[in-house]
Amino acid sequence: MAQSPMLSCPLKQTNEIDWIQPLKDYIRQSNGEDPERYNQECATLNRLRQDMRGVGKDSAIGRDLLYRYYSQLELLDLRFPIDDNHIKISFTWYDAFTHASTSQFSLAFEKASIIFNISAILCCHAANQSRADDTGLKTAYHSFQASAGMFTYINKNFLHPPSTDLKEDTIKTLINVTLAQAQEVFFEKQVADQRKPGLLAKLAGQAAYLYSQAAEIMQNFVEKNVFDKVWTVVVQTKAAHMGSVASYYQAVADSESGSYGIAIARLQMADKQSATALSWAKTFPSSPPATSSLTAEAGPNLVDLVKHNQTNVQALLATMVKDNDFIYHQPVPNEAGLSPVARVAAAKAIPVSELYQGQDITEITGPDIFKKLVPEKVTQIASIYSEEKDKLLRAETEKAETARSELAASLLSLDLPGSLDVLKGGMNQDMSVDSEFRRWCSELAGHSPFRRAFDELQERKLEVLSQLDECSKQLDLEESVCEKMRSKYGADWGQQPSSRLNTTLRGDVRSYRDTINEASASDSQLSSTFRQYDSDFDEMRSAGETDEADVLFQRALIKVRSKHSKGKDGATSPAEGTLLDDVYDEGRASVAEQIAKVEVILKKLNLVDRERSQLLTDLKAAIHADDITEFLILNLKSIVGQETECFKKQLPKFLPYQNILVQANHKQSSLIKELNKLYDDLRRDKRVQSEKLKWESITRQRNSVLARYKKVYEAFHGLSSGIKQARTFYKEMCENVDSLRKNVETFINNRRSEGAQLLSQIEREKGVGNSADGLRRNPDSFNNRDQSSGVSEQEDREREKLRQLMERLSTEPPSAGSTKPPSKVKSPPPAVQTPAYGTTGPSPKPSPRYPPTLPGVSHSPAPYGQYMGGGPGAYPAQHFQQGAAAPLSDGYNPMAYPYQTPVSPPPNRQFFSQTPVPYGSYSNSGTPAPGAGPQPSHYMAAQGYIPPPPPPRPQQTTYPPTAGPTYASGPGGYAQSRPYGHHKTPSQSQPQSQPGSSADPWAGLNAWK
Repeated sequence: MAQSPMLSCPLKQTNEIDWIQPLKDYIRQSNGEDPERYNQECATLNRLRQDMRGVGKDSAIGRDLLYRYYSQLELLDLRFPIDDNHIKISFTWYDAFTHASTSQFSLAFEKASIIFNISAILCCHAANQSRADDTGLKTAYHSFQASAGMFTYINKNFLHPPSTDLKEDTIKTLINVTLAQAQEVFFEKQVADQRKPGLLAKLAGQAAYLYSQAAEIMQNFVEKNVFDKVWTVVVQTKAAHMGSVASYYQAVADSESGSYGIAIARLQMADKQSATALSWAKTFPSSPPATSSLTAEAGPNLVDLVKHNQTNVQALLATMVKDNDFIYHQPVPNEAGLSPVARVAAAKAIPVSELYQGQDITEITGPDIFKKLVPEKVTQIASIYSEEKDKLLRAETEKAETARSELAASLLSLDLPGSLDVLKGGMNQDMSVDSEFRRWCSELAGHSPFRRAFDELQERKLEVLSQLDECSKQLDLEESVCEKMRSKYGADWGQQPSSRLNTTLRGDVRSYRDTINEASASDSQLSSTFRQYDSDFDEMRSAGETDEADVLFQRALIKVRSKHSKGKDGATSPAEGTLLDDVYDEGRASVAEQIAKVEVILKKLNLVDRERSQLLTDLKAAIHADDITEFLILNLKSIVGQETECFKKQLPKFLPYQNILVQANHKQSSLIKELNKLYDDLRRDKRVQSEKLKWESITRQRNSVLARYKKVYEAFHGLSSGIKQARTFYKEMCENVDSLRKNVETFINNRRSEGAQLLSQIEREKGVGNSADGLRRNPDSFNNRDQSSGVSEQEDREREKLRQLMERLSTEPPSAGSTKPPSKVKSPPPAVQTPAYGTTGPSPKPSPRYPPTLPGVSHSPAPYGQYMGGGPGAYPAQHFQQGAAAPLSDGYNPMAYPYQTPVSPPPNRQFFSQTPVPYGSYSNSGTPAPGAGPQPSHYMAAQGYIPPPPPPRPQQTTYPPTAGPTYASGPGGYAQSRPYGHHKTPSQSQPQSQPGSSADPWAGLNAWK
């Protein structure tokens, strides 16, 4: 018998469109990228749509091509907003039934039309299958269900479709038709397999129900001419036919169960339904329209199918009525009193996601065309997923680190495996040199001895003290001369006492001397440290230079051991063996066996640790390689809002790694417990306890040697640092003391010049007085040329005496022409002429001038930090007192005040450079010299006088107490090591010249009258 005809849905047709230019424009405007980079992608999409337009109805290739295009549209929808507000592309499709055209800018319309065509191809493919064999049956059954699934997808995902073929009722009709046909195919298979009548009745009943639902909706479209009338004929015929078949098989089932009356009633109903089906089948046109997808043989085949069933029904009905009349005599109920035939749905719509179940979907869809353009939403979800993976990795890493720390702590508490090496090797390993000791020796190698450095420091210190002694001697000599002149001339000698003016200079000398003395104490401590460790320095230096640090270390170790190895009687202990040599027959495991067991456990623990590290590395690699971007792109719509659930499904892929890590941690815990038990037993062994005592003694000896040489090493660094600071200190001190010496010389030269002018003035006043007295006594002698000549000669002699006096006062060597007599000058020198002071060198830089009195200004040494940044011109210019002469540019002129008695003003305000202090006390500040204070005077500083900076009083520091031999603490013993004020040494200055000695240059003035 011919197979039952099946309906197939027609395809939708579409017009050609251009994807390339609209996509490029959007990429340029929105993504800010060069659209030319995506030429190939745009062209591929455009070509794919062109190929889609030419697919055939019954073609598996056409189905895959449509699905590939649809998948690319889904991916495209994630990146490009294709609608009437963004990327405007007009999609024109023609209705599959009415052939009316519909155009929209919505990508959803394009996707719905593609899905519709996929369903149509699946339906057509199923309808064209030959169901005579199992392969055709299975293919038809699956394709009809897949077609129904695609139609269902359209109804669920595309609302308010613009065309009739996509409307909900149309799609529902197509779903019912395809499912009814799938149910019918399955029924045919079960009939061929001769299943029980009850099951066949239920399957046929479900098919009749689905056809009835489709026929009911189709009646509403008859006037609209949506479906062909042939479709209505086929659906109505099959609805009645499958109902008749269901009643027939249910009657057979009832008769088998003994319900003959009910069976007869069902057969009567089946006969009526067959008659109805036959009447519908006879209306099938002899030439069906081409759009109906039915052939001319479909009508006769349908009639034959109905008639065949009708014949079976009528034959069985006649038999059943006869048997019931003669045998069973059961009442035949009315048709209305019959229960409906139960239904079993064997056909269900296959979801789109299961369309290619069991196949590699990427082979169907192909690669993502616009893979380089990742949607922002996908990036966000992928970022969250990466954070979840990182949390998982951090958790596993922390667990592994905790387990590793527990293992390390356990081994450390047991002193493993080091203690095993001791037990196995005895004391053979104690002679190995420590790496730290080798490094110490290498650092001392090549270092020059310290003795030369100490000699250099001593020479610098003596040089500084010598200059300070010379400065004190010159100041004493100048003060002695001034006081003798005051004693000789009395009130006429108006020069101020030197003791008022040289206070600052003397204070500077004392401060520098105190600083040197305190630095000497630090030098002494450095020298003491050097003497204490000199031989050790030489040994370590030699060992480092000859690469014999191990020899020195072993020699020191042997020396220490020899002190401890002697007993009370002075005899040395015998040589020690190893525990592995000891054999005790105590019925217990030997030490070697116990050690071997412990080593086995240690190897297992090391293996567990390595495996755990490797697992953690593999887990990191798997997590970093895990990329679900493509998965997110393919399932973005279903994942949005369900990210947590998605992650819960993705993260379990790492469970195998996590489980193995947990097992490794459990295994480690059990091994550590076993190790503790074995090692406790080993340590309780008397032989091991004895060896432990020996090893502890060896360890103490090694530590003693290391502690000794560490002390030497630290002393070396302390000496190096201290000597370096000491050199810097003495260098700066030499510079500042030299500046002080120059200031002392300038001060003495100024005082000498001032005294010379004062002495000249006194002599002139005496000479004028004597001349006046002579004129009063002898007026006639005024015209006496001989007397005039005598006066001139007398004046020349006085000038010569004055010149000789100045030469004796001068601290500089006499010039070559100093013995020549001065040329005779008849006229007296001007009263305000200023002598030239700086004839021996270039004129020094002028110092700022100050008013005659500077109340409140201290002339004692001040903290050098107070003067930092100062210099000539740092203070504002001072105004001279009323009646004083204007300052001269060439220096101080004592004759600038002709109407006052010349007096010596105090020294001007000084500017000090930073003064070196005893190294180790750089932050100290100076204190005023005793007896120093402000002195009112009218003295103006001469040019070139630059007083030295006073050394500040050093800060008190304290040396830490030392036990045994001491050495300089800190860098060289100068850094916070000792309060200088508590360790002053006697001054090393030379005896000062006493006033009134035979070297007095003013002694010749006693003969003046």
